[in-house]
Amino acid sequence: MVLGISRDTVKAQKKFADKYDLQYPLLADADQTICNRFGVIKPKTMYGKLVSGIERTTYVIGPDQKLIHEFNKVKPEGHAEEVLALLKK
Repeated sequence: MVLGISRDTVKAQKKFADKYDLQYPLLADADQTICNRFGVIKPKTMYGKLVSGIERTTYVIGPDQKLIHEFNKVKPEGHAEEVLALLKK
């Protein structure tokens, strides 16, 4: 199962999913509860200023609900192939 999550609102998530015809659920974490639990809110630099932002992270969880692998500082380009390669092992 694939899930996506971000700090966006439900409305923004729906718009994004519709725009890109995503075939998996997107979860809204507007209050950052889940982001804080997973520790993905990190200091970043944007336009020369320090801000807090989400460090894109992918978690691969097995059927036994145990963490198999964690990808940190994910870049969208080529990431799906990287995850598929891991799953094929």
